[in-house]
Amino acid sequence: MLTKIKMILREIIDFGLLLIAIAIILEVLFGPSSPFLGQNIIGNLVNLVKDLGDAGVVGLISIAIIIYLWNRLKKD
Repeated sequence: MLTKIKMILREIIDFGLLLIAIAIILEVLFGPSSPFLGQNIIGNLVNLVKDLGDAGVVGLISIAIIIYLWNRLKKD
């Protein structure tokens, strides 16, 4: 039961990452004001990375945790 839930959650995360990648490609092709995106996706990602960088050690720890979880998902 638990493995099935983990598998479903992994599929949801993979789907979300694909949506983010598609949104970035669409924004590059059509610009940030395209009607089907609604927001500045690339700007939001840049701000997220900037905020993590401004956080110093806490930002580095957060990035390390994200990379660890990402690699762990790919191994399973």
